[in-house]
Amino acid sequence: MTVRGVDVSAYQPTYDASGQGFVFVKATEGHTWTSPVQAKQAATARDAGAVVGFYHFLWPGQIAAQAAYFVAQADSLAGDVLACDWETTADGTAATCAEKDTFLAEVARLRPGHRVVLYCNTDFWLHRDTTSRCGDGLWIADVTTAGQPRIQHPWVFHQYGTSGGLDRDVANFPAAAALRTWAVG
Repeated sequence: MTVRGVDVSAYQPTYDASGQGFVFVKATEGHTWTSPVQAKQAATARDAGAVVGFYHFLWPGQIAAQAAYFVAQADSLAGDVLACDWETTADGTAATCAEKDTFLAEVARLRPGHRVVLYCNTDFWLHRDTTSRCGDGLWIADVTTAGQPRIQHPWVFHQYGTSGGLDRDVANFPAAAALRTWAVG
């Protein structure tokens, strides 16, 4: 894994994207919240030559409305990756596996031509997921050695730790050019 990246949310309104092959930017949450800094964060990534991804923090319920909200609000361009962030919400709930699958399918339907991936941690993947549906790829969170998540399923992105106030990730591609080719494919 030579392709390194980071993911950012509104908590990191500014960051250094130099040397990053990709950057995931939190765009939306539920069906009412949009990051006020996503466009600036995406511009920082684009200026550094990084592949850009946007993610939506999924809440239970109103799945079609959340998918429509995400694709309408994300500052995405052709070739950007779109991701579903499936984890426990601030109130301790979580979307079901069926809701996660429906969201991924709806985003893919609404934005054909974009790669759509699933982000989750190993607990969700190993203990809550019952279908192994992850759209065009799995973005797995597992704090361990970069590129060595503790799962058997093929993965595309691995969030392996935090450093300098940023979540650190790697992509399962030999070079940034291969990642870019995949993203626009």
